[in-house]
Amino acid sequence: MAKSSIKQVASADFPTRWGHFRILGFRGTFGQNGDLRTEEAVALVMGDIHSAPPLVRIHSQCLTGDVFGSLRCDCREQLEMALAMIGEAGAGILIYEQQEGRGIGLMAKLQAYALQDEGLDTVEANERLGFKADERGFAMPAGILKSLGVSEVKLLSNNPDKVAALEHGGVKVVERVPCEVAPTLHAEEYLKTKKEKMGHLLNER
Repeated sequence: MAKSSIKQVASADFPTRWGHFRILGFRGTFGQNGDLRTEEAVALVMGDIHSAPPLVRIHSQCLTGDVFGSLRCDCREQLEMALAMIGEAGAGILIYEQQEGRGIGLMAKLQAYALQDEGLDTVEANERLGFKADERGFAMPAGILKSLGVSEVKLLSNNPDKVAALEHGGVKVVERVPCEVAPTLHAEEYLKTKKEKMGHLLNER
């Protein structure tokens, strides 16, 4: 029997260069009896998120992009764009999930980088390592939103899978807001693969 539970474990004041947030920590348990997995995520919450559907970004951890500024992906640019848009709106939620490398983990992601250096695209590299193109699940964000009393959102995303996952989890996406950044030369093929093989909605590709 499948079961899940999500619990808020922390809440603190969180000033940033994009504005003033609360940072909330969540721990969730998902899966079947005997095959349970635990996930952790944080939510940055700004302003009034209940009087109208808030702007929401679901962002998967990317150490190489978010922290080190890698030009192989668009992750850091998307993260900063989302925080800036929430700051400008004065309200919204950014959920940051610990799902490095589309859920395959940091070491496997670096191995995938090496395969990409040999000519494979991101999907082919993941599959060569024995993974699916995208190993992520998005049950956690829907649970976090519902625990915050949010049932309708404007989702900042180019990924139709995130829209479908929220809808499946009982959160209505009233609008999909593009989160598209100008590509670097290094990220051109990465973004092309996202569009052609993963169905991402990218207007400029």
